[in-house]
Amino acid sequence: MTSKTSSAVLSSKRMKLSARATPYVFAFYMSTIMAFLMSLVITAANSGIEEDYLSNALHAYQLAMPVAFLCILVVRPIVVKLVSFTVHPHR
Repeated sequence: MTSKTSSAVLSSKRMKLSARATPYVFAFYMSTIMAFLMSLVITAANSGIEEDYLSNALHAYQLAMPVAFLCILVVRPIVVKLVSFTVHPHR
């Protein structure tokens, strides 16, 4: 391994969060993506795709993202339990 490669590996390891942050990182990414997609869809359904469409969708996203983040934090443990009741464990 070259010094350039080893320094890249070390810096990538330093940038990662602890495994304890997994539920919060999951909730952040999931809420970011889903709130954005839902804001686009709901804005199009309610107002149509007009000249202010993107501005309206981004305005809706400002409210939707934090709400989605909190909802995912609350609902995730329930969903994990439901999945465990429904899916066989890996053997």
